[in-house]
Amino acid sequence: MEAEIGIIGGSGLYAMPGFEAQEEVVLETPFGAPSDNYVVGRLAGRKVAFLARHGRGHRISPSELNYRANIYGMKRLGVERIISLSAVGSLKEEHRPLDFVIPDQFMDRTQGRASTFFGEGLVAHVSFAEPVCPQLSEVVRDACQAAGVSAARGGTYVCMEGPAFSTKAESFLYRSWGMDVIGMTNLTEAKLAREAEICYVTVAMVTDYDCWHEDHDAVTVTQIIATLTKNAENASKVVAEAVARTPAERGCKCGSALAHAILTDRKLVPEPTRRKLGILVDKYFV
Repeated sequence: MEAEIGIIGGSGLYAMPGFEAQEEVVLETPFGAPSDNYVVGRLAGRKVAFLARHGRGHRISPSELNYRANIYGMKRLGVERIISLSAVGSLKEEHRPLDFVIPDQFMDRTQGRASTFFGEGLVAHVSFAEPVCPQLSEVVRDACQAAGVSAARGGTYVCMEGPAFSTKAESFLYRSWGMDVIGMTNLTEAKLAREAEICYVTVAMVTDYDCWHEDHDAVTVTQIIATLTKNAENASKVVAEAVARTPAERGCKCGSALAHAILTDRKLVPEPTRRKLGILVDKYFV
């Protein structure tokens, strides 16, 4: 079963209400197993695939996630656009708990994650100056307005390793850099989605002010869960609106991200690597 739009649900969002004719799809990838089965069906009249990033029941830590398998599986299903939902802490007073932020930049503070499909005899360097699809970002911003959810478009998402939350020193440092929100997952997804030529946008759902704020100086999971529940309700409304508003045709450059990125002489690419990455590169080997 195929899909055109992928939804990745973060903390607190392990299913997507409103799916019709849904079925679970079990996929194996050359990079191992995804976080969970994909749930494929129709939402707002469109073919959609949903994946619970941390697995249903929240079983997988951000550092343990098989990001490559998750994105590769979306590619296998035919997905061309991914809307990724992520619980975040706010680094600015104006991004309040229950607000959504649609960042257009990322800052990497992770440590040694597998964040590329390439290697093993095939080298590619994609452009990542603008890591978020502008067309999809606009669609999501409009969807937030239609759903009555307060949302800011633009800003930077700091992607930290975790699983522990920030120290106060780190939180104040990120604020001094002008960062907007902090999370543990979305940069890695965005890099892989770009290599897979899939449009990608983050819906960063603010749960707290991180530990820099005097009212949130000891962030706990218990405090965050209450906000997650409300955020999940809002996220479901926004996703349904965004799916319905997404144009049939892509008007961006995401679908040709590899056109000028592959450096390796095509004749020298090992056959096992070519087969492994065929779903990504075959069109550039003709």
